Amino acid sequence: MSVLVDRLVAQILSLDVGLLACQARLAAATDGEALHDLRITVRRLRSLLRPLRGLPGVEQLEAAASAVGNQTTPIRDREVLAAYLHQHGLHAAADRRTAQLAEDYSAVASGAELAQLLLVLDAFPRFLRASERQGLLRGLGARIEKRLAKQWKTLGEALQDPAHDRHRLRLLIKRVRYAADAYPQLAALPAKAMGRLKACQGALGDWHDCWQWLAQAEQQLDLLPCVVVWRKTMLKAQTRADQSLDQLQSDCFQR
Repeated sequence: MSVLVDRLVAQILSLDVGLLACQARLAAATDGEALHDLRITVRRLRSLLRPLRGLPGVEQLEAAASAVGNQTTPIRDREVLAAYLHQHGLHAAADRRTAQLAEDYSAVASGAELAQLLLVLDAFPRFLRASERQGLLRGLGARIEKRLAKQWKTLGEALQDPAHDRHRLRLLIKRVRYAADAYPQLAALPAKAMGRLKACQGALGDWHDCWQWLAQAEQQLDLLPCVVVWRKTMLKAQTRADQSLDQLQSDCFQR
């Protein structure tokens, strides 16, 4: 058991250092990837925590990570859209969406959400060690394996639903893929699974971007020049996503 706990503590410490580095980069506004890297680090933390639910300190840490995610999602969405607009020559529309990014970065770096996450994260290894001493972590490896298997089963059932919701599938795929990254020794996925999951996530991500941007274009008139292209791109991404989902089901779920 101590080997698994040692690995968990090592991952937590690494994520803590990563968050501190992202915080410093955001405060200094040194690069355009700091927010993205912060969100990736938070995502990895949440993937690590999900199978640990029920242990002391996990609920508080999940809540703190969720708060940072909610705070940064609209900022990241504007970053991605602005990059697309610049790439396609709509610089004025892009600049309107990046005008306040420096202030946004500073607000995230100095905000209560990130401060709370760092505070709770710093204490979490002590909770794990105390739980281990109290015998609360007995059977933890088997518990994690069971929860990862349940996530995989849920995804398989969703894929077999002919009326599946692409939004839900996207979230389920991300959950399975990131959990496998967090617990590679315990995930026990089929050989082709990670490649198929990555392909599905990419296609569904392209589809989701267009879907989201088209919804914004109904209210933001400077996006209207992109609507025709986005509709075509969304249909292509939808087809590609459906093909990837079919391949995932065929390779990884059919017996």
